[in-house]
This record gives sequence, C-alpha cells and structure tokens, in this order.
Amino acid sequence: MLRYLGRVVALRLDGEACIGCGMCTMVCPHEVFMIEGRKAFIVDRDACIECGACANNCPVHAIGVRTGAGCATGVLLGTLGKEGDCCTSGCEVVPEMRTGS
Repeated sequence: MLRYLGRVVALRLDGEACIGCGMCTMVCPHEVFMIEGRKAFIVDRDACIECGACANNCPVHAIGVRTGAGCATGVLLGTLGKEGDCCTSGCEVVPEMRTGS
C-alpha cells in the first residue's frame, strides 16, 4: 500500500462519541478503521489519504480530518507538479479537525 509521510495525517477519532455503526469501515478506501467491541478504532493512521469520507459519513461526528490541508494532499499535489503545503518535519496530528463545513 502507498505510504506518504509517517505520523502526519490529520485524523482523529473520538472513541467515546463513536456508536460503532461501522460507516467508517465501509467508506474508507484504505481500511484505516476497524470495529471491535462495538467501537471503531484506527488501525493504520498512516494509510489515511485525508479524503474525508469517514468524517462525512459518521452520523455522530466522532471522526475529524482536515481534507485537502494535510501532508498527504501536499505529497499528491507535489507528485502532480502542483504547489501544495506539505510539512517535511515536525508534523503533529491536529486536534481541531472537522470536515463538511
């Protein structure tokens, strides 16, 4: 599976808010999530391509990701020869993420 930069994906999951509906597992193209014990959890954060499908389909807004703003987008745009913001060091997961706005 294609990997971008490690530990830089802007993805968060609020396990307490999660109702275990499984929508995230159904819509994620890279199998980032898994349901266990009636809750979702992130099994492969670095596989996330920041597409936003999980957050847009979560009925309780337990998932957040900054689509089009993270390093995965920057790497993809750079590969296409376009400008994009991509951090090269010191990236952190950003807690204040929401999509659908």
